[in-house]
Formats: sequence, structure tokens, C-alpha cells
Amino acid sequence: MKVAIIGAGPGIGLAVGRRFGAEGFEVSLVARNQDRLTALAGQLAAEGIKAGAQAGDLTDEASLTRALDRIGPVDVLVYNGAGTAKAHTPVLETTRVSAQDAFDGAVLGAITAVRAVLPAMLARGSGTLLFTTGVSAVHPLPFLGNIGVAAAALRNYALSLAEVLGGRGVHVGHVPISAAVLPGSPASPEAVADTHWRLHTERDRTEVVLGDLETIRAAIAAL
Repeated sequence: MKVAIIGAGPGIGLAVGRRFGAEGFEVSLVARNQDRLTALAGQLAAEGIKAGAQAGDLTDEASLTRALDRIGPVDVLVYNGAGTAKAHTPVLETTRVSAQDAFDGAVLGAITAVRAVLPAMLARGSGTLLFTTGVSAVHPLPFLGNIGVAAAALRNYALSLAEVLGGRGVHVGHVPISAAVLPGSPASPEAVADTHWRLHTERDRTEVVLGDLETIRAAIAAL
């Protein structure tokens, strides 16, 4: 069994790799920086997890496709690219350029990754596609204008995939984070990893919001 984690870093990506690796999965980490990825893979290997690292730029179709081609067929894809934008712009300051910046990593990278791994999943009739986003995917946050546009689009893509793939053996899951990604939080890296694992194994739902969405909504309304 193999899991590819796209947009892997020392927080959620590493935690997801550790969670799936503990269940016997071979872990393949993908992000831009080969040296950082190699170090993360080394951490997992030190824990007895078979792990590898493939450099791939989420905003570059050819680069990301090459990385996934080198990895080969996977049982699970975990996409963590929603936060790769170079800058966050409030909605009234969002421009075509800043929106494209957010869209490239969050949406186009996800589409590239799915198109690389989905044919093999469909051919064997099994697989899981998992996506991580933020609360702006499900509730507008004006101060995250460009990020929200992209995150909401990624959610739409994930839910649309779920509609058409459910009867073909491929499960789709989406985890919007509505809390701080910190130890002890409802959205700690370990909590996110456990949620992805449950979505993969239980396959009884498509979306799980981590954190209290109503608290977020109330805070926004108060502002």
C-alpha cells in the first residue's frame, strides 16, 4: 500500500505520513524542496516507516506530474496544497495576479495530482483522494480574499469528484480546518492525520470540519 502526500511539510504532512505509515503504508512525500523532504522522510524512516521524497512544484504541471510518475500508482493521495500562495490579500485588494497565485497551488495543483493518480485507481476499482483546506473553503473570510476563492474552488472540485467517483470504488474526502493547527487543538496535525485516516478507512462521509465553525462565524459577525 502506498500514500502520496502532496504539499508535505513538518506539520500536517509529516503527521499524515506518520499515521498512514504506522498502518503499514509506504509514504511518498512531495513538495518543492528536496532537502527538506529528504529530512522529513528520514524522520519517518527512523520510526520504522518506509518513506521516500520526490521534489515537485505544485504550481508547475510538468514538475508535479513527473514527481507522481516517479512514485507510481498509489492507494491514497493526500493533497495539502491549499495554502501555498505566496501572499494573502483581503477581498478588496485581491487582484487577478493574487487570485491566480492562490489558485495555482490550491486548485490547479490538485487537478494535476488527481489526473496523475486517478486512472490507475479507476482501473483497479479502488483508491482514496483526500484534500485539506481551511475554514474559508466553507465560510467566507474577507481578510483571506484570494485564499478563500481558491479554497472554495478546491472544495467544489473535491465534492464534485465525490459525486462521480463514489460508485466506482474511489472515495473522496475533504477536511476544512476551522481551528489553529497547534498541539492540543481540534485541528492539531495529529487530529488532521487521524481524520484523513478515518475518511480513508470508514468511507462513510465526504467532509469533516475540524474545529468549531459556528465560533468562527460568530467571531466574523461580531467584527
